[in-house]
Amino acid sequence: MAPELVLNVVVAGVLTGLVYGLMALGLSVIFGVVRVVNFAHGEMMTVAMYAAAALFAAFSLDPFLAVLPVAAAFFLLGYALQAGIINPFITRPEHSQFMLLVAVAIILVNALLIVFGPDARNVQVGYQLESYELGKLLIDKARVFAAGLAVAAALLLFSFFRFTLTGKAIRACADNYLGARVVGLDVKHLYALTFGLGSACVAVAGCALVLLVDVTPGLGPYYTLLAFVIVIVGGLGSMGGALLGGVLIGVSEAVAGLLIAPSAKSMFSFGLLILVLLLRPQGLLGKRA
Repeated sequence: MAPELVLNVVVAGVLTGLVYGLMALGLSVIFGVVRVVNFAHGEMMTVAMYAAAALFAAFSLDPFLAVLPVAAAFFLLGYALQAGIINPFITRPEHSQFMLLVAVAIILVNALLIVFGPDARNVQVGYQLESYELGKLLIDKARVFAAGLAVAAALLLFSFFRFTLTGKAIRACADNYLGARVVGLDVKHLYALTFGLGSACVAVAGCALVLLVDVTPGLGPYYTLLAFVIVIVGGLGSMGGALLGGVLIGVSEAVAGLLIAPSAKSMFSFGLLILVLLLRPQGLLGKRA
């Protein structure tokens, strides 16, 4: 097998993996702060992909331009979902939270089926057929733009948590829930903000991914499972680990598709998950409890 072919596949896997990482980053942020596992995560990203496809079909709006309105709408949706539905379940047993969010996922999938039907939809823009040529490397422009958008969104999120007062308050809630309440922080509001930010990450990832794959209502459970694999590989609650896990999963899927068959990509992803759980159970960048 030609080395340049393998290199092209690996680079494509890295670029796709960065989008996966942004998707998983939203799940990691929500779990790291709110301590709730969003079992409707992939379904929410599927809704974002449909939103980008619908805006393109109705207004010829490029998915990269649709990012702003879709991300803003998802931030509000996530805030309302946390404030109105999930907050009352924060202190309830984990199986109650699981059933709640699985119910939300089922509602989203069936709503997409009712509105859009079962047929696949996609977005066709001119630069999807163009590539950058670097020596023997041919890199799809769409993947480069999608990866760049994912990196920019991740940097904005890192900066928010690192340098803003609200971000520091959210980190305080994650570190010590009781202490945050004692000093007067509005924990429920900050939890809702966090869920909104995680939902916005999903929206940005969905707008980028719709350029790379066709979207159907049934994609949601697959991407929910993929997000779990990524955050476990990278480390639960680790933002950097989510991006690293996304890149590793993206590369493993791409290499599996080249060496074996596209249908074998999940086998490689779960093989990587098992390996990480055996050698480093807390994840690559995770910390032991």
